[in-house]
Amino acid sequence: MINVVVLVSGGGTNLQALIDSIEAGEVSNATISAVISNKKDAYALTRAEKHGIPSDCISPKDYDNGEEFAEALLAALEKYNADLVVLAGYLVIVPLKVIDKYYGRMINIHPSLIPSHCGPGYYGLHVHESVLARGNKVTGATVHFVDEGTDTGPIILQKAVDVMEDDTPEVLQKRVMEQAEWKILPQAVDLIANDKIYIDGKVVKNRR
Repeated sequence: MINVVVLVSGGGTNLQALIDSIEAGEVSNATISAVISNKKDAYALTRAEKHGIPSDCISPKDYDNGEEFAEALLAALEKYNADLVVLAGYLVIVPLKVIDKYYGRMINIHPSLIPSHCGPGYYGLHVHESVLARGNKVTGATVHFVDEGTDTGPIILQKAVDVMEDDTPEVLQKRVMEQAEWKILPQAVDLIANDKIYIDGKVVKNRR
């Protein structure tokens, strides 16, 4: 059984999808040991409380510098015995010290088909605005391991979602969450929890 710590900044819909999948038995060999947010009023913390999951608020704003924040985040991850760290709408740049320690054990969900519409500045509605501005007919979501770049780590899973002519960024965001994000994030956690995949260079491969 692996301990999963989820880092989240907002409402926590992907967190909820993961909680539901674990409770339904769709994700095996994994438990959420804690939820950490950088915002005290994040609804994700309320979701955690409702399911009896410990939670913390660790914000860069509460520390004098990035080094102190990194140490605080590392201490929290160690406190909750994190085997896997899941970034689920976490709008904070993860310190390199944390990425180095948890490389291969930290994943992120991104609301596009990487390498399109990703990188610095591409988060939340900005991603879907970019998709519509470009006239894409298909978008989707990607789960990837986190490395030192922005959305550049090895890809675990992707799922495509059709773009409709009358879509607004908000409507498209909801469809991508429902049809892709909420499905592939739990699937990725299940794959890792059951040691079904591994990283080979920049590529994720299935264990035979």
